[in-house]
Amino acid sequence: MTPTARLHLSPELPALLDRIDAVGRSLDAEADAAEALGRLPEHSARALLDTGIVRAELPRSLGGHEFAPRQLIETVERLSYHDAAAGWTMFALQLVTGSTAAYIGDAAAADLFPDVADGRYALVAGHGARPGRAVPVKDGYLVSGNWQFASGMAHATHVHSLIQVEDTGEMRVLVMPKSQVTLDGNWDVLGLRATHSVDYHCHDAYVPHEYTYPATTTTPVNGGAVYRLGLVDMAAIGHTGWALGVGRRLLDELKEVARARTGTRGAAVDTSQFHAEYATAEARLRAARAWASEAWGDVETALDSGDPLTTEQETLLRLVLSHATSTARDVGSTVHRWAGSAAIRRGPIDRFLRDLNTGTQHITAGPVVLQSCGVWLSGARPEARWQFLDLVQ
Repeated sequence: MTPTARLHLSPELPALLDRIDAVGRSLDAEADAAEALGRLPEHSARALLDTGIVRAELPRSLGGHEFAPRQLIETVERLSYHDAAAGWTMFALQLVTGSTAAYIGDAAAADLFPDVADGRYALVAGHGARPGRAVPVKDGYLVSGNWQFASGMAHATHVHSLIQVEDTGEMRVLVMPKSQVTLDGNWDVLGLRATHSVDYHCHDAYVPHEYTYPATTTTPVNGGAVYRLGLVDMAAIGHTGWALGVGRRLLDELKEVARARTGTRGAAVDTSQFHAEYATAEARLRAARAWASEAWGDVETALDSGDPLTTEQETLLRLVLSHATSTARDVGSTVHRWAGSAAIRRGPIDRFLRDLNTGTQHITAGPVVLQSCGVWLSGARPEARWQFLDLVQ
């Protein structure tokens, strides 16, 4: 095993968390403006990018910090605590840009990531499911398709999309300049309004072969052990951190509501029922966080030793994400029930609840994935393996 195969634990985490906190304190004041824009204001996005949050998932061989999985979870958790839409936007850019840097070929990587340490690198957003069509032509493909939910696209320079090669059926991921696609501008939703998660499309756009890579690869061209997770397992990192951060913020907001109302006439927060439900929500959120750390710690051990992930480990990563998401959703229900008018008037609780209820609809934590986890864990299909979000024989 070469030294680059070992899992890297970055010393940059504490400083990055401090920088996120420094920027995060201003996000509440700008939340209404961000929702009206449908994206983060440019100065807010720039300040967050300048913290190094995207660089955290870029390979060290290209000048990135290359955080380990639990470091990435903590990073996303911290930003999502400050602002759910900002956390979602940045972890999407972090994931897609980082995976592009890890799996794209050397020539394309040199073009897209010329000087990461100095901030000169592409920002990539896009969609990794429901493939478009790729017609092989000389040295590349003519690509056509419609894709959805390109979170962070407002701040991206390039687009990543899943494609299926005509005739062979091979699934690949492309990277191309954002100028080659048309943004549909149709992100009109209840929550996560400031993430600019628009749909987009293109017709017969030329993409050189070297700007694509196999969609299911777990062999990085650049970077170390963390990239042996593959694109889908890496996606679970950000979604897990996001759910934990949003759940934590909502519970802390409810505590502030309770502090302000305790002792007032007819206060519901003075009841034993409130205290019991708050304690239960606290226990469930802390348990979800502890299990996420345990499961990802086990994965980190495998990555560091050079071992491939077992089907059980991949199943548990998906189940941990599902559990963290459902736990955050349950926490949100508790907060909504006991916060009273604070849950319906414009403010942090209202915004975080709307963002939470939108984010929990993501396919990675959906009911089909949960059912598949149960199929494998119960022994119904012990020989099955994970391919993207599907359990296949």
